[in-house]
Amino acid sequence: MTGIIGEGRLDRALTSALPDLSRARVQALLADGALRVDGSIVTDISSKKLAGQRFALTLPPARPGHAAAQNIPVSVIFEDAHLIIVNKPAGMVVHPSAGHPDGSLVNALLHHCKGSLSGIGGVERPGIVHRIDKDTSGLLVAAKTDKAHEGLAKLFAAHDIDRQYLAMVAGVPAPPAGTIRTQIGRSPSNRLKMAVLAQGKGKHAVTHFATEEVFESTALIRCRLETGRTHQVRVHLAHIGHSLIGDPVYSNRQKPYKIGPNQSIFARQALHATSLGFIHPITGERLNFSSNLPADMQELLTQLRV
Repeated sequence: MTGIIGEGRLDRALTSALPDLSRARVQALLADGALRVDGSIVTDISSKKLAGQRFALTLPPARPGHAAAQNIPVSVIFEDAHLIIVNKPAGMVVHPSAGHPDGSLVNALLHHCKGSLSGIGGVERPGIVHRIDKDTSGLLVAAKTDKAHEGLAKLFAAHDIDRQYLAMVAGVPAPPAGTIRTQIGRSPSNRLKMAVLAQGKGKHAVTHFATEEVFESTALIRCRLETGRTHQVRVHLAHIGHSLIGDPVYSNRQKPYKIGPNQSIFARQALHATSLGFIHPITGERLNFSSNLPADMQELLTQLRV
């Protein structure tokens, strides 16, 4: 990579000249001796004496990540040089883990994006800044470059992402709409679960909800997340007495939830990430995406409407 160094600190000037690289990545490359100015290696990230000079930055190939690329079909809603937005199916984990060493969304993206990942922090991997539970379906965005990853992380930290979910819940909320504000953290009695905690503990969590359709003992609810805590929608709806249909962790029901005239069992939490909107961290364009309910939740609604 070559160019002309701008005004100001060297690391900031190079970051402006190289929009795909984060400032942290530029600093790491300088520390590794990757920058030459007039043929000499420069490592002083705070230097302000090089404005107007031509630079050459050697960008090494991204190191392979721990996850392996796998040819797993993935539903791509949007993709450019910086971002990819997918519609994740229920049953797929986002990251490989001890219990799911492969078959994850990361494995699928490594294959799909092969050759177009610039490397996040020097490692060839998609930049995941938010997650969707294994048995939740819907929209998820990942970064393909350092700069996009940094920008998305800032948007999520500032709660500048519009995320909406559709949920089928047990019972009918009264009032039909409202805002749930609590602290969420690890359950003191079960470390595998999240829970609403006392003030001063856990992390602040806010969910806005509105009832969209009412049935005899069930409702379709739209939730808009102001924050993005682990299991937030599941925990908050259970907290107000309306746990998700099929939720094996946060429902008080001891038996599987049966619904409709055929008494069908819904085998997962009925939750779908249906809407995602944000300002593109590189282009500045406003992006908005939506995803229809998957077939199993559509079938659930069909049975309820009978």
